[in-house]
Amino acid sequence: MNDLERMISGRLYNPAAPELTAARLRARRLADRFNRTRAWQFKLRSRLICKLFPNAIGKSDAFFEPSIRVEYGFNVRFGKCFFMNFDCQLLDVAPITIGDDVMFGPRVTLATPMHPLLIEERKFQSYPDGEYDLEYAKPIVIGDGVWLAASVTVCGGVTIGAGSIIAAGSVVTRDIPAGVLAGGVPCKVIRPLTDADRMKPWDTYCAARAVGGDRSEERK
Repeated sequence: MNDLERMISGRLYNPAAPELTAARLRARRLADRFNRTRAWQFKLRSRLICKLFPNAIGKSDAFFEPSIRVEYGFNVRFGKCFFMNFDCQLLDVAPITIGDDVMFGPRVTLATPMHPLLIEERKFQSYPDGEYDLEYAKPIVIGDGVWLAASVTVCGGVTIGAGSIIAAGSVVTRDIPAGVLAGGVPCKVIRPLTDADRMKPWDTYCAARAVGGDRSEERK
């Protein structure tokens, strides 16, 4: 088993292995090119996203704002209608799986890397084939319809259930169930999302546009 296989399987691996160093350099070059594009260069941005995330299903209709930072890219899979706002980071040492209709606010970080807790195991040291540090990683799963608000950090090993919302500034260290509002450091469930949270856009926004004014108050 080589270091790439060990990395993806969650075992200790050498991040300085030549094949991994080359893969990170490729991802950073593509991300740098994307980050230097202009706002109106939609086709160029789309081509770069397709190269950066070759295993993503929804890359053709995904929308990314710069800047983006990615560890490898090939370990990220996202579904249809994915939106990522400014200055997000995807550290995909282990697989990151993102469902359909997911939204990331600005400065969201998904961090799969893990390091040994004891300094004597974490620090750079001499191994038979050279000097380096060892690390490992845990996967992240983001369910369909999830919204991660601004500056949310999701740690390795976490699954967030479908339709849930993570409040701004939260640090998610444990699994979050489906259909809830959660927040805090560490992130905890605040309450379930219910019918009381409905904003009824067809009765307000759409109807107001159709008649030239918001008549929602008259219908109450």
